[in-house]
Order: sequence, then structure tokens, then C-alpha cells
Amino acid sequence: MRIRLYRPSAAPPVPLPIPALSRPVAPLLLALALMAGTAPPGRAVQPEAVPPAGQRVTPAQAPAPPAGRDDFTVVVRPLPDEKAVFATVESVNRVPARVRTGGTITGLSVREGDAVTAGQVIATIGDQKLALQQGAQEAQIAAARAQVEQARTDLDRAEELARNGYVTRQRLDELRTAANVAANALKARLAERAVLGQQMNEGQVLSPAAGRVLSVPVTPGTVMMPGEVVALIAQRDYVLRLSVPERHAAHLKPGDPVRLDGEDLLPAPAAATGAHAGATGQGAITLVYPQITDGRVQADASVAGLGDYNVGQRVRVWVPAGERPTLVVPAARLTTRFGLDYAHLRRQGGQVVAVPVQRGQPRPLPGLPDGVEILSGLSDGDILVQP
Repeated sequence: MRIRLYRPSAAPPVPLPIPALSRPVAPLLLALALMAGTAPPGRAVQPEAVPPAGQRVTPAQAPAPPAGRDDFTVVVRPLPDEKAVFATVESVNRVPARVRTGGTITGLSVREGDAVTAGQVIATIGDQKLALQQGAQEAQIAAARAQVEQARTDLDRAEELARNGYVTRQRLDELRTAANVAANALKARLAERAVLGQQMNEGQVLSPAAGRVLSVPVTPGTVMMPGEVVALIAQRDYVLRLSVPERHAAHLKPGDPVRLDGEDLLPAPAAATGAHAGATGQGAITLVYPQITDGRVQADASVAGLGDYNVGQRVRVWVPAGERPTLVVPAARLTTRFGLDYAHLRRQGGQVVAVPVQRGQPRPLPGLPDGVEILSGLSDGDILVQP
């Protein structure tokens, strides 16, 4: 097989005319030249800067915002440590409503749970003998009045005869004494009728104090003797009876603040209708009992708004148990995303980063009404910025 080589002639090549590029094509060629690493005619390609050996190349970052005046510095501060204990709603006094006179209950106007006021009629005691005695007293009073009228008539007649000398002075004195005796007898009968009326009025059993009826152990028709109990009334002044482990007894003293747990607070409509409207569950310890029973210390606390609770109801109460270091930050400095809480920190270089934190109980402080405790994620000296 023969291979024949082609050899061009020695004549120089004739340049072909290149048509002029239009304006819309020029930018396209410029972009293709930049992508290919070449420069169009008349422009030189600038060499890229090569970093020195060992230096790390980082992408360009946006400049950090300047430090603001409203930055918050996290500070460790000692705050009272609170422990949750159970307390029972108790009445300071339980007053029995007793019968003052014997008889049969003819009316009962209260039942368990009713609110009563001091002096309110809660039951009526009836006795048929008192009605009979009242009739006898009325008859005796009528007889006494007749005797008084007769005595006064005899005295007037004797005085008229004495002026003419027909009646001796001795007889006149006897008639005057008889008139005085009859008048005093009438007064005695009237006093006896007043005593009988008071006995009948005492048949009304009155509430000895304002409060709530705890129990009514009788029914209409029950025969009562003087001194028996018709109803047991708890005074409105309720307290919380706390039962605290003895290891916390050294930290309890009168005047220490206590607060009801948020889940045990009454709803707003119920609290608004109670005797202590607007109660927030805040209170203070009023008495610490010096005796320890079964390893627990008893204490009484006064909290506004307990009148709407039931006597004997158990509630959860937070009491002080010493001090511990805590971190408290404003709640406005925290954000929540996908169920996690974040705090925005300012680093030493001025950069702002978001770190996850664990939120604790609300801790309102003077000058920090929306304070919240941080359990983890922050440390003393961290600077928080407004998110």
C-alpha cells in the first residue's frame, strides 16, 4: 500500500477577510474568554493571589454588628433554693353551732358547703311546751291587770271617803299597799313573759362566725338537747398546713415567702368571684411548730385567696430551702426554634452565635421582671444580645 504525502505549494496563504462583530456578540465572547481562563484581545488576565504555605483560606464573612448598649451580661447570683412540698388547706378555727334550748328541729336552712355570715339563722328549734307556757303567761298577765285595776279603784274610793272622815287612816294604808302589790305582781308577770319570749327566740340557731359549713349532722325532726351541735362551721380565715422534711427545718422561719404551684392556682373566673379577688398564690409562713413528727416539720402559711378552696384540699407549695448560685437572664433574650431554646452570644471577636440553652423556672427579680433561670448552656460573663 502506497502512501502519498501532500505537500502544499510554496505560495503564501492569502488572509481571508473577517467580518466585524456586532455589539450583542462581544459580551458573549468576553464571558467565554473569562470562563476559559483567557482574556479577550486588549485585556490581560490578572493572576490569582496564592496564599503562603500553612495559611488556611476561609470564606469571606459579614462584619459583626457593633456592641450595643442593651447587651446583657450573665452574672452568677445566689438566690433562694425552692423545694416543692405538699400542704393541706385548713381552717384556723372550727366553730360549732350549738342549740341553746331543747326541742325539735322544725327548720334547717343550710347544708354542707354553704357559705354563712355571722348571726345568720341556720336552724329553728320548736317546743310545744313553750307555746302552752306562753298561753298561761298571757292569762296570768290579764288577771294581774284586773287586780291592779280593782286595787286602784278601791284606793280611790277610800281616799274620797277618808276626806269626809268615814275611813280610818289604817284602812287607807292597807288599800294603798294592796294597789302597790298588784302593780308589782303585774310587772313580774310581764317579766316572766319576756323570759319565755327569749326562750322561744333562742330556738333559732345562729351562725357563730362567718365561714363555710363543713358538716350538718342533723335533719328536720331531730330532737335536740341544749348544747348539742347542729352544724360545724370553718371560719373564712384559711391557712396552708405544710409538712416539710426535717432536713429543711433550719431554713424555715416566720416571714419566709411561699407560693402556690401554677397548676394549683384557681382559674381567673373563680378567683375573681372569691373573697380575695386577684390572688396570685403568693404568701408567707406565719408559724413553725417546734415539734417534729415522723421526720417532718409542720408549718402554717398565709396565702390570699384560700377561701375558694375546700378544707382538706392538698396543694403543692414551693418553700425556701437555702441558697444556691443561679444564672438569671431576661426571657426576651431567648428564642425558641423547633422546640429548642437559644441564646445569642457575642464572642470576643465580635461575632454573634446562637447557642442552645436549657430553660428553668421563672425567676422575676427587682429590675428583671421577666427573669428566667438558665440550667445549662451559659456561663458567668457571657454577653447576650437582643435576637
